[in-house]
Amino acid sequence: MAKPAQRALAQAGFFRLEQLAKVSEAELLKLHGMGPKTMGQLRAALAEKGLNFAE
Repeated sequence: MAKPAQRALAQAGFFRLEQLAKVSEAELLKLHGMGPKTMGQLRAALAEKGLNFAE
């Protein structure tokens, strides 16, 4: 994952993958540094753990 996306997640208080399952993709896309590629990576990582973004 790109450094800007990592910084955006950290600044928003997201440090664990499980935390991302509590927010929607739309909310994450509002963060500076989050784009389609990063969202795809996060979606795949969540799926590996049997999780999804919130609706």
